[in-house]
Amino acid sequence: MISAVFVDRPRLAIVIAFVITIAGALALMQIPVAQFPDIVPPQVTVSAVFPGASAEVVESSVAQPLEAQVVGVDKMLYMKSTSGNDGSYTLTVSFALGTDPDINTVNVNNRVQSALAQLPTEVQAQGLTVQKKSSAVLQFIVLYSKSGDQDPLFITNYAIINVLDAISRTPGVGQASLFAKLNYSMRIWFDTQRLTSLNLAPSDVIAAIRAQSVQAPVGRIGARPISNDQQFQFNVQTQGRLTTSKQFGDIVLRANPDGSVLRIRDVARVEIGAQNMDSESRIDGNPGVPMGIYLAPGANAVTTAKAVQATLARLSERFPPGLTYLVQYDSTTFVSDTIKEVMKTLGEAFVLVVIVVFLFLGNLRATVIPAVAVPVSLIGAFAVLLALGYSANTVSLLAMVLAIGIVVDDAIVVVENVERVMEEEPELSPADATK
Repeated sequence: MISAVFVDRPRLAIVIAFVITIAGALALMQIPVAQFPDIVPPQVTVSAVFPGASAEVVESSVAQPLEAQVVGVDKMLYMKSTSGNDGSYTLTVSFALGTDPDINTVNVNNRVQSALAQLPTEVQAQGLTVQKKSSAVLQFIVLYSKSGDQDPLFITNYAIINVLDAISRTPGVGQASLFAKLNYSMRIWFDTQRLTSLNLAPSDVIAAIRAQSVQAPVGRIGARPISNDQQFQFNVQTQGRLTTSKQFGDIVLRANPDGSVLRIRDVARVEIGAQNMDSESRIDGNPGVPMGIYLAPGANAVTTAKAVQATLARLSERFPPGLTYLVQYDSTTFVSDTIKEVMKTLGEAFVLVVIVVFLFLGNLRATVIPAVAVPVSLIGAFAVLLALGYSANTVSLLAMVLAIGIVVDDAIVVVENVERVMEEEPELSPADATK
């Protein structure tokens, strides 16, 4: 029997116990910490926008071609989609547990590219987004103007330029995204009565903008083939795309017979504003933009949350006056409190077990055996959890609390049996009585 080997070689048993303890201690520093086990299938989302379309139009012209191509992608479990009356479309594809999210994203993207030619040109112009989705919400952070001097449009773009990328690069962060974000755009508000009286349609204005706001490669002057007397070569540069509201307002719609020209500013109001104004976020009445931070697979939630807080603290030193942030939700608060309570319970259970064993056995030396067995088995369990790919979560930690009783019961049974044998046969040594 295996037990006989360790009884005859106590030093070997001690060395193995030390190795198990050290391995468990090292695993404890590397094992992922999360609130719950990783049981949610990895997901990939496909997002598209059909400006001005209803949910029915989005479903027939965008959803059907995309889903016909994506269905059946490798390792897929199921998928669901949402078509909105604002022209938005979102497809969520769920995959089998254990699959690589990056490979899943590549596979879905390949299917999406196959369906791209079947989509309306307006959807293609807006672009499709294919990205992996993390279901493990780590934190929700709100950037807001404490003084009210900054509007949501400014806060959104400041976050995109200065905050979002830094948070996304933080070790352990799988994804960081803004909600109710407002991107800068050039907004042109038509005077419909003026357009009608001039026999114009919105499509005429759109065509003029596309024709006159372009980035055209003009070429070079003095490039070969040319005579050898040419000594200089110049790249011709043009203005390129228009950038200001005045430039857009000066776009010519048509030339009149009397020599005058009709410009966009004559039939519309041009201003810089938000691309989409359907949503707006406020906190305590002040304008703000919420940011969702998601945990990467296998990452330590507590360590990642601390790293995010350190990144935000560093970035906040360069925030404009009045702009600040608030951690609205932090999942690691519950995790940290749970771990503290579980560790407290482990300690209490260990002390109670030692006291009960001593009271019933009445022998201090016999009490030491289960007292040593419990820490070795519990600490060593973390090495097994890490090797199997598990995380230290509320379920696994509570299971370890229950395991204390099993470990102690086995140790007590062995100790009591050895004592019984030694009482019945006093001539036997402890080693012989254990066999």
